[in-house]
Amino acid sequence: MKKVISRTLALMILFASQANVFAQKTRTEHDLLGDKQIPADAYYGVQTARALENFQISGVLTKDYPDYVNAYAMVKLAAARANTEVGRMKPETLAGIEKACQAIMNGKYHDQFLVDMYNGGAGTSANMNSNEVIANIALEMNGHKKGEYNIIEPHDDLNMGQSTNDVYPTAIHVAVLLYNDKLIKEAKALSASFHKKGDEFKDILKMGRTEGQDAVPMTVGQEFHAFGYQLDAAIDVLEKSEAYLCEVNMGATAIGTGITASPGYAEKCVAQLAKITGKPMVLAHDLIAATSSMQAFVMYSSALKNLAVTMSKISSDLIFLASGPRAGIFEINLPALQPGSSIMPGKVNPVMPELMNQICYKAIGNDATVTVASRDGLLQLNAYEPVVAVSIMEAQKLFYNTLPLFRTNCIDGITVNKDVQQKYINQSVGIVTALNPVLGYEKTTELAKEALQSGKGILELIREKKLLTEKQIKDLMNPVNLTSPNGPTNINK
Repeated sequence: MKKVISRTLALMILFASQANVFAQKTRTEHDLLGDKQIPADAYYGVQTARALENFQISGVLTKDYPDYVNAYAMVKLAAARANTEVGRMKPETLAGIEKACQAIMNGKYHDQFLVDMYNGGAGTSANMNSNEVIANIALEMNGHKKGEYNIIEPHDDLNMGQSTNDVYPTAIHVAVLLYNDKLIKEAKALSASFHKKGDEFKDILKMGRTEGQDAVPMTVGQEFHAFGYQLDAAIDVLEKSEAYLCEVNMGATAIGTGITASPGYAEKCVAQLAKITGKPMVLAHDLIAATSSMQAFVMYSSALKNLAVTMSKISSDLIFLASGPRAGIFEINLPALQPGSSIMPGKVNPVMPELMNQICYKAIGNDATVTVASRDGLLQLNAYEPVVAVSIMEAQKLFYNTLPLFRTNCIDGITVNKDVQQKYINQSVGIVTALNPVLGYEKTTELAKEALQSGKGILELIREKKLLTEKQIKDLMNPVNLTSPNGPTNINK
């Protein structure tokens, strides 16, 4: 009896699954390879469907980068408006495309942009994904069915006067520009945190170091302001690199000759794109050069690498300064976020600077990928733009996600171990350099040698030899006198 029931349940499950398959409605679309069934509720079409089959690579899809999806809508909207201005597109067609693109720019339909970021064909699949989705959204919004391409067609209308070879790089330019705004905002917030700490620690003396060795005194505030100014310089490079991205090749079509585009279209398209994006977009001087060259991506990727090198240097400095607590430098305390070991009780690791370093390493590696891919494009087109795009966007996204965590979970909570800093100041031989203007090089050299041999501190020897009065020592140890140009010369002997 139990076997009969089990068999009956199995058959019921089988019939239910088969019924579900049969219930899935499809529509038929075709391309040069023949007919293909497309899910009836899908806004993408046949060429996207083929890409979904051919490029199941990384699982990182166009939709995972919302600014990238929005960039396609902006580019297609600019192209449609320009084609209407030159009298090639019907106003009613533009109206449908306008509504569809605006919906996408408002965050809708992003789940239909499904092409893997890694794909062959120099971005053709990504371009057609946008053409098909926008066409079908426009059709549906105008009361038509998806796939009624006799009314609005993915190639003839959405790709009018265009090619993947100008649309794809332009969409990447726009996407990177949009994300750069967000990235710079977070970087500036982090810089502000460094400078805030600089103000907070401005009166705390410490020993500066060069090549890992004691150098001359400075304040902890100067050290943290320096971190902030290093980041400020990296931000400046990111901002300046936008000029390269603002130059686009819309109207170049296949190789830069502008074949299939109407006269005046290129200029009008770029003007519309500038209006839509709010960025100073300009048409490239030579469209053949702009279509074959990846210089804009190389320049911006280099700016990201510069940010990575800067943040990695700062992160490594913080790890070194916080090392300890008993057998390291231990000049500062990083916020304790989690236990640092599964075997060593009480250990807390510098997890946020370590995380930042890893993100920096990845960005530097991505820049190497951009460099090689940009170099190896043949003749009038670079077929490796997809890996260039994903390398840059991935680095942007990683920094955008990490910078605020680094700020709130690390920099904002840093404290200084004043006793440790003072101990190093008292024990260090490095302070002797500040006495050169007061005691002379020969005398300070003798003091340094004796301090190293005896293990005594410089101030201790000065007091023993009565080289300076207590008032002079107090004036010397004033952070202003000790860390400013010619400060010790103000000390009256």
